Amino acid sequence: MSRHTPIVHKTRTQVVVEVLREKILSGEIAAGEPLRQSALAEELNVSRIPVREALLQLEAEGLVKFEAHKGATATELSVAQVTELFELRALIETDLLAKAIPNLQDEDLIQAEKVLEQLESAFKQEDAVGSWAELNTKFHTTLYQAANRPHTLEVVHGLNTNCDRYIRLQLLLTGGIPRAEQDHRDLLTYCKQKQTDKAVVLLREHILHAAESIRDLVAEQVK
Repeated sequence: MSRHTPIVHKTRTQVVVEVLREKILSGEIAAGEPLRQSALAEELNVSRIPVREALLQLEAEGLVKFEAHKGATATELSVAQVTELFELRALIETDLLAKAIPNLQDEDLIQAEKVLEQLESAFKQEDAVGSWAELNTKFHTTLYQAANRPHTLEVVHGLNTNCDRYIRLQLLLTGGIPRAEQDHRDLLTYCKQKQTDKAVVLLREHILHAAESIRDLVAEQVK
């Protein structure tokens, strides 16, 4: 019986991670808001141990920070963070895409098309905001995987997790959806046509345009 306990325990922690991540990314838990372990444990009907472990994982994702005498809080919105995260993404993701395009197979492109259709459908549903980031990452990942750079892809996923709430803010509050949809369609077309240079230029503009919109938005939020 005891041999199975860690698996159950890990699953419980993972559930808490997912619930708290969603609350922070959706804004239900505001930036700077204290995350009290005892209150969260009671609310989620678990012990404090999985809550503590979940907060540590969310700290690694950049969504929670621990401070002396204050405990855990949801991280603040930051113009400087937006600039750094999105410039890193522009550097790394364009390099991945350039390496991936020559290796893209028909099945990769068919899969990317399917995910893109799911994302476009989610954009039209108000109750599907929570799935936007996951589907967006899945679409880009489907194109990048052919680069055969698993460690680089892992770095990109970490950056995307940190960018997630910023991207949601941009799409929800700045009317960014039509441009995002068009960019994704054009990107897929360039990948199908093996037009690496055009695809890389578009991807860089796609990421940096989002950063610009979000910086303006965050500057307003933190005034």
